[in-house]
Amino acid sequence: PTVLLVLGIQEIHADQEMIGKISAAGQLMQCSASLDVLFLLDGSYSIGRGSFERSKLFAGKLCDALDIHPDRVRVGMIQFSSTPHLEFPLDSYLTKQEVKERIKRIVFRGGSTETGRALKYILRKGFPGGRNSSVPEVLIMISDGKSQGSTAMPAMQVKERHITVFAVGIKFPRWEELHVLASEPTEQHVLFAGDANDAANGLYSTLTGSVCSATTPGCKVESHPCERRTLETVKELAGNYVCWKGSKQPNAVRASLCPFYRWKRILIKHPSRCFRTVCPDPCDSQPCQNGGTCIPEGLDKYHCLCPVGYGGDIHCAPKLSPECSVDLLFLMDSSAGVTLEGFLRYKAFLKRFLQAVMGQDSPMNVGVAQYDNDVRIPIEVGQHKDAFSLMKTIDALNFSGGGTLTGRALQYIAQHGFRSTPVFAEVQDDRPRVVVLLTDSKSQDPVAEAAKYARDRDLFLIGVGSSFVRAELTKVTGNPKQTIVYSDPQDLFNRIPELQRRICTVDDPEGCQAQSLDLAFAVDASAGVGLENFLRLRDFVRSSFLHFSINRDVTQIALVVYGSKAHTVFALDTHTSNSALLQAIDQVPFMGDSASTGSALLHVYGDVMTVQKGARPGVNKAVVVLTNGGGVEDAAAPAQQLRDNGILVFVVVIGDAQRETLLRVAGSPSYLVHISSYEDLQHYQDLIIERICEEAKSPVNLCKPNPCMNQGICILGPGSYRCECHGWEGPHCESS
Repeated sequence: PTVLLVLGIQEIHADQEMIGKISAAGQLMQCSASLDVLFLLDGSYSIGRGSFERSKLFAGKLCDALDIHPDRVRVGMIQFSSTPHLEFPLDSYLTKQEVKERIKRIVFRGGSTETGRALKYILRKGFPGGRNSSVPEVLIMISDGKSQGSTAMPAMQVKERHITVFAVGIKFPRWEELHVLASEPTEQHVLFAGDANDAANGLYSTLTGSVCSATTPGCKVESHPCERRTLETVKELAGNYVCWKGSKQPNAVRASLCPFYRWKRILIKHPSRCFRTVCPDPCDSQPCQNGGTCIPEGLDKYHCLCPVGYGGDIHCAPKLSPECSVDLLFLMDSSAGVTLEGFLRYKAFLKRFLQAVMGQDSPMNVGVAQYDNDVRIPIEVGQHKDAFSLMKTIDALNFSGGGTLTGRALQYIAQHGFRSTPVFAEVQDDRPRVVVLLTDSKSQDPVAEAAKYARDRDLFLIGVGSSFVRAELTKVTGNPKQTIVYSDPQDLFNRIPELQRRICTVDDPEGCQAQSLDLAFAVDASAGVGLENFLRLRDFVRSSFLHFSINRDVTQIALVVYGSKAHTVFALDTHTSNSALLQAIDQVPFMGDSASTGSALLHVYGDVMTVQKGARPGVNKAVVVLTNGGGVEDAAAPAQQLRDNGILVFVVVIGDAQRETLLRVAGSPSYLVHISSYEDLQHYQDLIIERICEEAKSPVNLCKPNPCMNQGICILGPGSYRCECHGWEGPHCESS
């Protein structure tokens, strides 16, 4: 209850957004001027040790709003109770850090609240260590305003000396006394320490009008109605009750009615106005598109949290590249098997997807077909050129129910789905034709033959469905990579980026087929990963091989497994075909001891990525580390050594792990992929391969890593290199 009371001591009547802006500005404002500031800290028993510590904390926060420097703002502090005590003069500490550290060391003194005596001390001594009124003087009193004795006369005399007085309430302040202490206009000079950011803003807003330099462009001081409250104890008549009184007669008492009182704590309200600086929020212009959430960072920066399917730029533009020119037909299951709820979910998915991909001048032609026992094409491919009219038509689609004849639907679409593109036109349209099958129920007719018929007519088939129909979707697409499976209804919407990628890469060669690359996988085979998860990692590596064309001229792959020590399963030049690699990976040993990723990376550097072991000068090099995050503490330095020698380090971590440590290993967030579980590993394969392939296109330094053996020195020439050998011979200093 006390905490709630403290929060209710001062209330600015403004909406939550405005309160947020006031607080944000309070954290960022800095008063920069020649100014002497003296804090007068109430250290009496009525404040108590706890509130005194909060006063110190508050004073430290206010220092953040002051540009403390010998030539600009100087700060001193006096603690007062029965007598004033100089904690430090204004010329003692001349940097913000020094002042804040000294404030932390101040000790609570205790005693009565002699505010008047503290003010007389200032009248007598001035600002200790100050610049003798040659610069403006500001006195900031932090007190509960419960003084013993009158404060009106010394307060008036202090203000007559042209000292600006701020009265800051702490705990449950007596606001009437603080108003007497503060400079005029009092509403601009009375603050509450319970909200440091608000008080810093109030202090800055008042000083801006007199001594501080002008506010940030666009910022302005605004007046808001506010209310302050005082917690007072009052005597209240509880009623008249029977009591017994003595009598003049000996040995006699008489009954009477006596008033009974009780003490009650009440909040007394003090309406006022609060003057605060507000700045234009960088999010006011609503820069985030497509439902993105704008998060301000200071007064002029922001970032957008983008929904799934967006993030093509900082403002949540669609992620899909505008160069993705395809004819796209969604074939949507409308049978009883998917139910009305499933059908409505597919419609919502379609709309979300189209919002993400169709800009104003989208080169993509989209159509929608639905099927059960029969097939209908309510939206022909290319019928609508803008997303809005397309989505209105999708809204009008009705659920039909009926049987699930997927095979028949595929056959029909192969013959009639893309009629708008003439087959015998003089100029043949070479845009890829993509069919996305959306289904959640097994077909009641055979699908394999119909799907092959469609694929033979150059239709690219992509299947989207629940794990229940995974096997059937793979029969339809003919390739597990073209099958997108979701685990629950919400997960369907998370698959939008993956579907975008599939549609836009149907006509591209897989992986880095056209790029030369020396690639090493370093797989954690420690007890921390465990045998079952290790086999999952092995399967992930095996399926990754399918993305690359393995031969001496294009991609070479090495595999290292590690526990406390690293073991090369095969070197870069061991296998020269995909089939040989796939056979060899079955022989991978599980180590089962502790993990040392650093040892593995040192092994890759010294024993894998070398000319002796098949590494090719002038070819991009990358290491993919697959780990659960255990044993990576020793890996940062070896990883940096690899990067210094032109070898990319890509870290894939599964499960909970220290992100900071892993970032040091990866060197950049772009090369760190964090996956929550081993089951999700397969969903990230395309992303990882894409990143590696992007890197394979970057320019290569022929001397990194050093191709010269036996301490030979690599010397770069125009488009070539040579080795300078010492006591050795051969192009790479390989023979003695």
